[in-house]
Amino acid sequence: MNQLANALLHIRGTFPALRPAEKRVAQVILSNPQEAVHYSITELAKQAQVSDATVVKFCKRLGYKGYQEFKIVLAQDVAVKPALIHGEVEPGNDVHTIKEKIFQANISALQETAQVLDSQALERAVQALAQAGEIHFYGVGASGIVALDAEHKFARIGLRASAFVDSHMQIARAVHLQPGDVAVGLSFSGETAEIVEALRIAKEAGALTIAITSYSGSTLAREADILLLTATQNNLFKSAAIASRLTQLSTIDVLFIAVALVDHSRAQQAIEKAQVVLTQRRQGRWKGLS
Repeated sequence: MNQLANALLHIRGTFPALRPAEKRVAQVILSNPQEAVHYSITELAKQAQVSDATVVKFCKRLGYKGYQEFKIVLAQDVAVKPALIHGEVEPGNDVHTIKEKIFQANISALQETAQVLDSQALERAVQALAQAGEIHFYGVGASGIVALDAEHKFARIGLRASAFVDSHMQIARAVHLQPGDVAVGLSFSGETAEIVEALRIAKEAGALTIAITSYSGSTLAREADILLLTATQNNLFKSAAIASRLTQLSTIDVLFIAVALVDHSRAQQAIEKAQVVLTQRRQGRWKGLS
């Protein structure tokens, strides 16, 4: 699905790259989209304390022809995607309320990611990964956990996949990649300096690069050959990377299954081969305990 078809997600994804005046327009819309959709261009400009021309520039920077096209898409978005009923987690919430809000936020993030994750970009990524000589996954913090999960999955189907969560190792290994290899950088913000540098070095070495991030206007997105966009989530515990981790994991799952199906028999043989060894190892341990 074209990300332009979801105005709110597109605004959040490009927000870091907007100019200061354009960010004020974005903030007015994001703060209350149900009300903003009824604004004329002059009313929106007044609310954001900018000129009418700035609103037009804002719409065109997002990729729309003008304010009218943007407003039509926003109206459709608001009609089919109302705000979460349960809202954000707040101090004083009891456990039941926290449970409801967290699950609702995660469900929403996954649904939004399914909307903005471009199928053509996914297909390009799948073909590159399936044919890669070597695959690197770069991540730090919560994204590092996703990188390790990706290594585990892709290695199980017989691919040369490695995860690097240390910035020095990311650079040390990226420089040795070659044409035909693939490097995947994971960063929610797309501005994690270590990941941007590692992906840039991998690209200079000749590898195809893939970015998995929530911000299409980020440095990481601009550096990558292929952008896989995930949904943004703004909440009280944003730094905990709760929903963003799930959207990254789900994106990796899509890539993994699709790559495995490119050569299903080979992938199945690799899984079964590893399973036989693991089963024998477990049985050996049980015998040693008996």
